[in-house]
Amino acid sequence: MQTESKIRAEYGTDSGPRGPGCSLRHFACEQNLLSRPDGSASFLQGDTSVLAGVYGPAEVKVSKEIFNKATLEVILRPKIGLPGVAEKSRERLIRNTCEAVVLGALHPRTSITIVLQVISDAGSLLACCLNAACMALVDAGVPMRALFCGITCVLDSDGTLVLDPTAKQEKEARAVLTFALDSVDQKLLMSTTKGLYSDAELQQCLAAAQAASQHVFHFYRESLQRRYSKS
Repeated sequence: MQTESKIRAEYGTDSGPRGPGCSLRHFACEQNLLSRPDGSASFLQGDTSVLAGVYGPAEVKVSKEIFNKATLEVILRPKIGLPGVAEKSRERLIRNTCEAVVLGALHPRTSITIVLQVISDAGSLLACCLNAACMALVDAGVPMRALFCGITCVLDSDGTLVLDPTAKQEKEARAVLTFALDSVDQKLLMSTTKGLYSDAELQQCLAAAQAASQHVFHFYRESLQRRYSKS
């Protein structure tokens, strides 16, 4: 609680375009948009937008079959052009995160495929992809031991920490750190970093991400309540 109040005091989370009481940009989410996948979700984070579709559990190729759990695949498609090294790296990070929470042992010898389409990238793309994947998995009814979310933060040249940065802030930052956290006890599921930072700054960023994740999980709950209260 002390960490969260510190974030609000330091980063002006009580007002501004990022919403009252939160240093993250505006969120928007819509589920069940696509008819062909078993589950789908569109996630908007500021001006960054990702569309996710989940297929499965379904039949798996024999070459990819795992006898005691489901085979999980992630496909990330850029806004334009073909996937490159950056997309393949993000696919691996998202897959590792999903494998940590999806109860694949309940569906052995099957395939679960997550397809992510980047609509627009205005910063914190990996975090937005993680959030879109989580909501699509929920929509598909895939069993998970917890929800998860992605939080990106950057450190400026003077050491100032900014959560959910824009593309411009990421480009100018000394270090960019992205964390994936679960909803049960904010346990760290995955992290990826770029740039220079100290051990103390890493711990500061992780604490800030854990506090900010509460806002994301609160948004998840509100979004799901709105959807199922209509139906």
